[in-house]
Amino acid sequence: MATYTALHVVISLIGIGSGLVVVAGLIGGRRFDGWTHLFLASTVATSVTGFGFPVDRVLPSHIVGAASLVALAVAITARYRRHLAGGWRTAYVLAAMLSLYFNVFVAVVQSFIRIPALHALAPTQSETPFAVAQLSVLIVFLALSIAALRKFKADVATATPTSV
Repeated sequence: MATYTALHVVISLIGIGSGLVVVAGLIGGRRFDGWTHLFLASTVATSVTGFGFPVDRVLPSHIVGAASLVALAVAITARYRRHLAGGWRTAYVLAAMLSLYFNVFVAVVQSFIRIPALHALAPTQSETPFAVAQLSVLIVFLALSIAALRKFKADVATATPTSV
């Protein structure tokens, strides 16, 4: 199970890292096709592999994983089937940002569980340091989402793709 966990963590980190590059592209009004594909594929893989851990009941992580897969389905449809036309551009930006947020949200949760110094600050994850960390992540993602919606214009969808 340690190998499976390590694989899941690596895929998650790839999803977060590539997602941050995609967000930078959105805010810069650019479409990074290669990075977008990597982000969407690795984030789907993160959510799917999250269901592979042995448990005896539905956990909050399963709910977040399912919500992430729904958001990813919207993002993938908007990007690849609807080609960001019309309202699909907005749907793509919001769904991609939500998917990345879910990944980062879970990373913060896992950090407070697995990193001793953070665990000491919030052993039950109901303490103030945990709430401040999650609220900070939420605020940053709301700001990034607003910036991405404003900067990633509809004409980007028909522009020459950036393969970076």
